[in-house]
This record gives sequence, C-alpha cells and structure tokens, in this order.
Amino acid sequence: MLLANPIKISYKNLMAAKWRSFLTILGIIIGVASVIIIMAIGRSAQILILDQISGVGSNLIGVLPGFSDENGPPATAMGISIKTLTYEDLNALRNGKNVPEVEDGAGYVMGTATVNYAGTGFNAAYTGTTASYIAVENAKVVKGRFFSRDEETNMARVAVLGSKIAEDIFGLSDPLNKTIKIDDKSFQVVGVFEKRGSTGFGIGSQDDRIFAPLKTVQKLLLGIDHLGFARLKVKNTNLISSAIVNTKTTLRERHHINTSTDDDFSVRDQASAISIIKNVTNILRYFLLVVGTISLIVGGVGIMNVMLIAVSQRIREVGLRKAVGARSSDVMTQFLVESSVVSFLGGTIGIIFGLIISYLISAVVQYFGYKWPFLVSLESIIVATLVSILIGIIFGIYPARKASHVSPMEALRYE
Repeated sequence: MLLANPIKISYKNLMAAKWRSFLTILGIIIGVASVIIIMAIGRSAQILILDQISGVGSNLIGVLPGFSDENGPPATAMGISIKTLTYEDLNALRNGKNVPEVEDGAGYVMGTATVNYAGTGFNAAYTGTTASYIAVENAKVVKGRFFSRDEETNMARVAVLGSKIAEDIFGLSDPLNKTIKIDDKSFQVVGVFEKRGSTGFGIGSQDDRIFAPLKTVQKLLLGIDHLGFARLKVKNTNLISSAIVNTKTTLRERHHINTSTDDDFSVRDQASAISIIKNVTNILRYFLLVVGTISLIVGGVGIMNVMLIAVSQRIREVGLRKAVGARSSDVMTQFLVESSVVSFLGGTIGIIFGLIISYLISAVVQYFGYKWPFLVSLESIIVATLVSILIGIIFGIYPARKASHVSPMEALRYE
C-alpha cells in the first residue's frame, strides 16, 4: 500500500510543487545557516580577542581612575573622564618599597588627531606612555628604537609608529628620522613596532597607533596632568593577589582614603579582564544565537502555512485514502513526514552553506594576518540537524491534525 511509504509520497509531493517547496525550504536554510555561522564566528572571534589580550602576559595589573565594582566595567569605559590617577602615583607603585611584587609599570594617556606628512593628512590615534612600555607590554621595535626615560620626562618630540600606521603614512619608504606633525606639533619618528594587534585593557590595536613620550602628549597635545590608566607588571603570577593588595594600600595612602568604599581607583588583573571579556563575548554569542533561532522559527511558520495550503489542496486525496482504508493516524503521519522532510532538507542545505560561509570568513580573516581558527563543532551540526527536524514536526502538527480530521464523505464531495 502506498501509504506505507510516506517518505516516497513526500518526495513526489515536493517535486510536484517545486517552487513552493523551494520557498518553504529557503526559510529553514537561512535559519540553520545563520545558527552555524553565528556559532562559528562567535567562537573564533572570542579566541582572537582573548589570544591578543593574553599575548601581553598574564602577570599584568591594570590600574584605572574611578571606582567600579569588581565584576563590572570601569567608570572610564562609560566615557567618564576621571583625573584621580597621576604620574606620581605610577612612580609610587613602581617603587619596590611600596609594591615589592611589581617589576615595572607604565602609564598611558590617549587621544586622536590629524597627522600630517608631506602635505597629506591622516586621522590617527596616539598614545602617550612611559619608556617602560616596552618591558611591560612585551613589545618589540623592529626598526629604530623606543624613546628613553629622559625623553619620557623632558618633553622630547619623538614618536614610535605602529606597523600599520607606518605603512599608511610612509608606504614603502623608510620612516626613520622623518618628521610628522600631530596637531601641528612636529615629531621625529625614531622607531616602528612589529605587527602585533590588540593588547587589551583599553589600548586597542598597537598597529594603528602613534606612541610618544607621556609628558609630551600630556602637555603639548592634551593639556592634562592625569593618567588615563596604568599597567603594572608583576614578577610572578603567584604574586598578583598580594600585588593588588599593596597597590590599593599605596593609592589609598597617597589619596588620603580611609575605607575601600571611598576608593577613587580600580585595580584589575589580566585574568579578571579576560574573565569579563569571556562573559561579555558569551552574552553576545548567545544573543546572536537567539536572533538566528528566531529566523528558524520564522521558517517553521512558513512550513506550517504551506502545509495548511497543501491540506486544503489535497482534501480529495485525503478523502480517497480514508475511503480505501487509511486511518487518521496514517494521514497525520504522512503530513508530519512531509513537513519533517522539508525541514530536514532545508537544515541539511543550511548546514552546508553555513560551513562554506564560515570557512570563507575564516580564510579571509587569516589572509589579513589574524588568528581566526575555523571552528565548527560536530555538536553544533548535530544540534542544527535535530532542531531543523523538530521545527518541521512542531509546525507540522497542526496541519497534520487538520488533515487527519477530514471526513471521507465531505472530502469526496469537495470541489
């Protein structure tokens, strides 16, 4: 009996209405592909960000102006300008008598400006920092040199360029000893960094920044006396906890603070920063996954609508089958199988497209020199397949029940 092979019947019905079947499947294809792509890109992006932040080492402590909850973002992340951290604070924290666990420390201020060279202007970000930046950040100069401690304090007009900004400004020419203007202030280029990427804790990418001595940037470019933030390099990761305690104690003494609730600074270690970033990126991944799931649900609604149309168009067929002995359960099974087949086909094609697009994105990002692994887990493929079938079953139940309740006598009289 033909009803014993519902999958074969489903295939014939799909082929009988190819265009309608394609439009029905398309919604599932887009939904499943979106889920695969979102899961792959989200995980790869998370690895990229964490890898770049971890590249500076796990033995760093960030000191930021303004109090904030340990599990929340610092006040400066909200765009609030706070002036409670100074160069003198940094020197006190670098003093081994105050914080013996600290090997070195660096201070930072940042801004953006128009950079001019040979009559051509470029918009660029710049960072004012200390000579200790090289040691604290594990940075490497591939051309020339970094500025010295004397240049850090005596308002020297020297600059070290990130690899990308050096290429943008000078192309293939050697930038060493050339003069650039930052906000109409002349700076001599003395070095170029190796290509690196993000260094976390708010600096962003080193590659597209200009670095100049801290005091020079504070006085000439920004007109400020405070630090944006500081980083302390601890001698050993096992000493981070005690270093944080001594850092807080030192700053409280300097700022005349008696209780922790009055702190006007925040201290974060690299591990905490990584944990916060993991939480934030996971939330973003889950949010995007929900968006992809919504598109799957929309595809399921499309399946239900099409199956309802199919029921109305095939009432005579249903009535004839019931008249020759088909049970209501047979009819219901047939329509559920058809909706599941449609959903499964859409899910399979969506998985294939999702894999292809995820791979292409990975290849393009890797081409530009970033660590972007192609990550698609077997679990995500299995889940996407099962979800696509489940969508077909869930949204096929109502049309299938409606078809199973058709009366044979009424169906045979239906025109």
